[in-house]
Amino acid sequence: MIEDSLIKRTLFSHCKTLLEKKMEVLEQQKKNLQKDLTSETKSSAGDKHETGRAMIQLEREKLGNQIREIEVNHQKLVTIKDFKTSNRISLGSLIFTDKANYYIAIAADSCVVNSKVFYCISPQSPIGKLLIGKKINECILFNDIQSTILKII
Repeated sequence: MIEDSLIKRTLFSHCKTLLEKKMEVLEQQKKNLQKDLTSETKSSAGDKHETGRAMIQLEREKLGNQIREIEVNHQKLVTIKDFKTSNRISLGSLIFTDKANYYIAIAADSCVVNSKVFYCISPQSPIGKLLIGKKINECILFNDIQSTILKII
């Protein structure tokens, strides 16, 4: 069986890799929009030109917000990189319950480690808010399902 700290490191890497891939996609979209903006400037005139430029500008703003969100999530990950353990659930905790397993870091895809599914969740998520501050043997109620905390790493 993989030791607990290795599970945490694997989940951390999973979250980090996911953010890096999202950032690569967004940066490529940003380059494409810049190229579109340049070609829009060269090829259009009049109202159509202004509408096209406005649409591209809106897309650039939306991309900028998504990039900032990824940067914020990356900063959250950086703060939990030391893989500390606590008896209370906090950012960076790995939680085993009788119903599911969670890694509190950022909202990301689930990850299977050692044949167990781990849900990577944000502390601001509904279940994250319920888990933060809890200890072993305490219970949470989420979607009418009660879960007991068995282990915190």
